[in-house]
Amino acid sequence: MTAISLVFRALAALWLGVAGPAAAEPLSALARPDLAASALEDLPGGGVALQLDLSQPVPYRVFTLEAPPRLVVDFREVDWRGISAAALTGSDRVRAARAGTIRPGWSRLVLDLAAPMALASAEMPRDPVSGRARLTVQLGPADPARAAAPAGPPAQTALWGLPAPEPLPPPPRRNDGSRPLRVVIDPGHGGIDPGAERAGISEASLMLSFGKELAEALARAGFDPVLTRAEDVFVPLETRIDIARAARADLFLSLHADALADGYASGATVYTLSDTATDRASAQLAERHDRDALLAGVDLSDKDDVIAGVLMDLARTDTQPRSERLAEAIVAGLGAHVGQLYKTPHMSAAFSVLKAPDIPSVLIEMGFLSSRDDRENLTSPDWRARAAAGIVEALRAWAETDAAEAALLRR
Repeated sequence: MTAISLVFRALAALWLGVAGPAAAEPLSALARPDLAASALEDLPGGGVALQLDLSQPVPYRVFTLEAPPRLVVDFREVDWRGISAAALTGSDRVRAARAGTIRPGWSRLVLDLAAPMALASAEMPRDPVSGRARLTVQLGPADPARAAAPAGPPAQTALWGLPAPEPLPPPPRRNDGSRPLRVVIDPGHGGIDPGAERAGISEASLMLSFGKELAEALARAGFDPVLTRAEDVFVPLETRIDIARAARADLFLSLHADALADGYASGATVYTLSDTATDRASAQLAERHDRDALLAGVDLSDKDDVIAGVLMDLARTDTQPRSERLAEAIVAGLGAHVGQLYKTPHMSAAFSVLKAPDIPSVLIEMGFLSSRDDRENLTSPDWRARAAAGIVEALRAWAETDAAEAALLRR
């Protein structure tokens, strides 16, 4: 296991809260109850009021239990050490009170009731001057049939804790050449999103045809191709990455043939991920794809969770150099087989489909539909076959080098 893997796992453990024995650490004592300022009081009509003074507000939940009747209050980060809840007095309708830790980060106050009661209200206002809080709970009388109906803890909430995580398969090991390289081919656009259109030709249809042809060429060459779409359907951008991850892809190729509204550009271009575009043509294309991201789904470039960002950046320290080498190999392969490349054939942009941190990814603009020469090439079966052969040759060379590097990393 590499040093990056060890750091990644350690950060993931901290992020997910699964750091082993340390998870059983005691409360952090963010709040303390003050029983001298707290009280239990009998209310007219057979009810009970609890007033519990705390050093500050905390998340909490309140519910009743039956057989025997009890009031239960769960607190997030309230430290009862050295404090006896039995000191809560003032009500003849409460037989006993006790409190203590029930799980890491949570404590519980239990009041044994002399008769079944129903929860009437609960609130925890904060004093704006002192910053202290007072939990006020009121119970009303109820016969056993009525009291039993709402009894029991509430449904699980985010405050109390999330459900048990779904078991996940271990992350795929980097291909060392012992198995076929799994290549996810992503024909851009589709369905309600035709992409660029010129002279009766749509980007979505053209790239679907080329994607199928490329998949056949890769399969004949011993690769394991997977298409994100095999027909004219709309697939959200984030779903395309999900498909690649579910397929346990070794690399991801997104296929496009865009058009410029202004100016002229011609030739194939290979993009890798970057926060900024390389030139004007790249900027216009990135802007177009980013609009698609806003329409189709969530753009992962905005990350509120700092640790999540660190984890993804760590993963990219491995995948980004591999993506760069992949792009250079495809540029060389296309150049050798079709010749016609854009003036800057390897560029970078913030395309959403390139943002998977754990899969080497490139976006290939096969040409520009706004260019008559490119349209003729892209609609030519012979040209597409030569382009597919160039990509196959590039992937074969990249896979050999990448597998050799993977073997060195494991030593």
